[in-house]
Amino acid sequence: MKVLVTGADGFIGKNLCVTLRCRDDIEIVKFTRESSSADLPGLVAGVDFIFHLAGVNRPKEEKAFFEGNADLTKLICDAIRTSGRKVPVILSSSIQAERMNPYGRSKLQAEMHLLNLYMETENPVYIYRLPNVFGKWCKPNYNSVVATFCHNISHDLPIQINDPSVPLTLVHIDDVVSSFVGVMSELPKETLYVDVEPVYQTTVGELADQLVQFKKSRESLVVEAVGDGFVRVLYATYISHLSPDQFNYPLKKHEDPRGVFVEMLKTKDSGQFSFFTAHPGITRGGHYHHVKNEKFLVIKGKARFGFRHIVSDETCEIFTSGEQPEIVETVPGWSHDITNVGEDEMVVMLWANENFNPEKPDTVAYKV
Repeated sequence: MKVLVTGADGFIGKNLCVTLRCRDDIEIVKFTRESSSADLPGLVAGVDFIFHLAGVNRPKEEKAFFEGNADLTKLICDAIRTSGRKVPVILSSSIQAERMNPYGRSKLQAEMHLLNLYMETENPVYIYRLPNVFGKWCKPNYNSVVATFCHNISHDLPIQINDPSVPLTLVHIDDVVSSFVGVMSELPKETLYVDVEPVYQTTVGELADQLVQFKKSRESLVVEAVGDGFVRVLYATYISHLSPDQFNYPLKKHEDPRGVFVEMLKTKDSGQFSFFTAHPGITRGGHYHHVKNEKFLVIKGKARFGFRHIVSDETCEIFTSGEQPEIVETVPGWSHDITNVGEDEMVVMLWANENFNPEKPDTVAYKV
């Protein structure tokens, strides 16, 4: 299947092409700003599907809106008519098409050219009135407040907020591309306008606040709830604006004769992760908790875990090593310690169900 992508070097086009090139059954034909409109009829005649993503949104002159949006779309429609074939077309329009500004009118005209093609020939057309699209590779300081804020905040540059209560309606680029590819594959009948889901609602102020928290998390080690929903895709967008010299950041290492201890990250409601080392023969721990729970994973070396019930004096011991992954869990009311019983350095991962609070450590010394 041969697919034409206009605006292939743009934000949406670049993400789409990366997805399409993973498929062996698709050949991509690109039309970019460097291409000549005179070549477009020949390109259209040789493809099976068109993603029309090219457009103009910040020209120096108003007429460029209509040349880059409406006129280019008409050229594609005329080329399809001339070919005598039906070539399905997806158009990336805008919610601005409902407004009477020059950009909106030019997008509405582009839609009308496609609708006329459909009415005359039944050529499949699919129109997306996209709200603000965000995600990786979006150009900052251009027409996306998300990209601008992500870039500026991550690079310690100022951002300007005139009214933090201004609402934002957003869709993520991966959801846009997924919908595009789904329509290309399924060619739904009696469908002219297609919506992307999910749609995220926020405000300029809320957006800025969340991005600032992303930045601060490297110092506080408290990670945001980045595993689901809007925060997940916004965080992915934020870190996509980091430059290579920002891909890494230091952690504080606590070191003494026993070994080292390093906190990796903390969550707001699900505890924290860390690791520690111990030299051969060294014992660490020797305390109990009233509520706190910990999970230990020896990833290198050999360990003996000792336990003693602080009331009944019952004891037990568990031996584990990095050769066989095994979680050893502490239980409230049982004192515990860990001893390196091997000949090499021992390395242990540790998860605690709550972040360490020096004012309320819930850690009481008690010999095992």
